[in-house]
Amino acid sequence: MFMAEMDKNLNKDAAEWVNTHADALYRYALQRVSDEFIAKDLVQETFLAAWRNIDNFTGQASMKTWLFTILKNKVIDHYRKAAREQTVGFASDEAGDDYFFDENGHWTEKAAPVDWKIDYNQAVESKEFFSVLENCKRKLKEIQRMVFSVKYMDGLDTEEICKVLQLTASNYWVLVHRAKVQLRACLEKNWFVR
Repeated sequence: MFMAEMDKNLNKDAAEWVNTHADALYRYALQRVSDEFIAKDLVQETFLAAWRNIDNFTGQASMKTWLFTILKNKVIDHYRKAAREQTVGFASDEAGDDYFFDENGHWTEKAAPVDWKIDYNQAVESKEFFSVLENCKRKLKEIQRMVFSVKYMDGLDTEEICKVLQLTASNYWVLVHRAKVQLRACLEKNWFVR
């Protein structure tokens, strides 16, 4: 009788977690993986892992914090798996810089940065801007999107990113550089210089 009551309470708690935290967890995952189905899977895996490991929850942090920590690890595991499936010759295989830079490494005339005429001291808090940013991130190659996300959204350091994604430092810097250049061009085209 006691075990049945515990199971009933645990199932009730799990349903409450989903009702309370699912939307926020989904938004967090979607910002990082830019794929609705993968984001939903990661959130589902997060709830399953929490439910299976509830005995390890000590209450030192809030349930929300614990769930987000689990999800962050699930996202990193997803990046790690996806990185293993990617090809390795990033530095020399891509010809994407031809549009942005000439043979001397200087900006080409058509791709040179322009003045966005914005106040950088004010936060960009427009839903439309974030929608454009998400669309621009989706245009990146998956490995570039992963590197950008773990660097600028999760704040991992270079050494940790290289270890997680199994990249050399030079490949990492090429990926970060290309992601930033392509995002800048996309944001200019679709948001700042319309």
